[in-house]
Amino acid sequence: MHIHILGICGTFMGSLAQLAKALGHRVTGSDQSVYPPMSTQLEAAGIELIQGYDPRQLEPAPDLVIIGNALSRGNEAVEAVLNKGLPYTSGPQWLREHVLPGKWVLAVAGTHGKTTTASLLAWILEYAGMAPGFLIGGVTQNFPQSARLGDTPFFVIEADEYDSAFFDKRSKFVHYQPRTLVLNNLEFDHADIFDSLADIQKQFHHLLRTVPGDGRVIYPANDTALKSVIKKGLWSESQTFGPEGQWQSKNLAADGSHFALYDGDTQVAEVQWGMSGQHNVSNAIGAMLAARHVGVTPEVSARALAEFKGVKRRLECIADIHSVKVYDDFAHHPTAIHTTLEGLRARVGDDKIIAIIEPRSNTMRLGTHKKALAPSCVHANDVLWYQPPHTDWDMHEVVNSSPVPAKLYHELDTLIHDTLALAEADTHIVIMSNGSFEGLHQKLVQQLTKHAM
Repeated sequence: MHIHILGICGTFMGSLAQLAKALGHRVTGSDQSVYPPMSTQLEAAGIELIQGYDPRQLEPAPDLVIIGNALSRGNEAVEAVLNKGLPYTSGPQWLREHVLPGKWVLAVAGTHGKTTTASLLAWILEYAGMAPGFLIGGVTQNFPQSARLGDTPFFVIEADEYDSAFFDKRSKFVHYQPRTLVLNNLEFDHADIFDSLADIQKQFHHLLRTVPGDGRVIYPANDTALKSVIKKGLWSESQTFGPEGQWQSKNLAADGSHFALYDGDTQVAEVQWGMSGQHNVSNAIGAMLAARHVGVTPEVSARALAEFKGVKRRLECIADIHSVKVYDDFAHHPTAIHTTLEGLRARVGDDKIIAIIEPRSNTMRLGTHKKALAPSCVHANDVLWYQPPHTDWDMHEVVNSSPVPAKLYHELDTLIHDTLALAEADTHIVIMSNGSFEGLHQKLVQQLTKHAM
């Protein structure tokens, strides 16, 4: 079968494309923006990529078109699919029908940490010899790809609450029917499709309805928004972690790189690993408890975590030039910005931290979280804000209310020039964006290298 995917370079759709290819289908796809790391993965898998949405890409007609949720009516290719009467479906629906039947699905949902927790869980199962399948909305550095079918019934999936397609406004995760479900946390996000936190909580409630009675739901006991969801109905086994929970951690290093896991008052594992930040400790506990549900002991999980290499674009160090380190981080929400910088501060002590931030997610572009942006950077020494085109609000108010020195930029050359002026020995530059940032990462590294010569 020839499957053509519209919006193929999104993290979810790109991963799905690799699964379709592994099932023996001919897979092609197109996207408006084709860039690494996903484009590199797809090309390595032998998947043909097309830039843009010219309707001629549908000639000759594929057997099935999978339409990504970033596309809507008015898109040239979408209109051609409808006008020609071509068979089409959403990514989550295709996954449910062709990959997940017969699988023990371990799903990770929540506003923050889904990619990291799913990556941790997949790696723990791999380390334990369970050869899981997985679909992760990012590139974990312990695997050469972000998705695979696996050799056992176990399948780990990053379960996103975003809608499935323009013709299916249900959250993606209602298609997955997990037996093991980790709920990391819950905050308001995706203001482009949800009107309120209550709207998102309704979708999470629908997700809980799909977990079987002998399944298990794992969640932090102190998350107020999740508590409200749980109160609406929980028909499965449950385990809680974190403050007020059954499972808790004790940091043995201030930055979370060394911690102990407790079941009540009993220590059951000790973890020393390369990650930092309390948010990552929570991610690790969620993954360990999910793995425990399928028979992996906390001790084995701890050994696996010691060999975890991280996830691309999650505080990924992409350059170290004469003690100036540059990191790439997929920041999409003020809480993510805060926890990432807080974790880095705990790790580097008094070193200088420069945060370069593009508020590019749909929610931040709408200005929904604008009051939380300035305080989210309290752990940085300097913050350089970049206002992307077509932002619906003026970012000067974020700069003016900043608790640390901050400046707003509308073009990259000046931003790079000022970054070079601020950088000194033992500086950590964190580039935070959920997009390509117009190639800033490579341009800055090139200029830092040239500047250091």
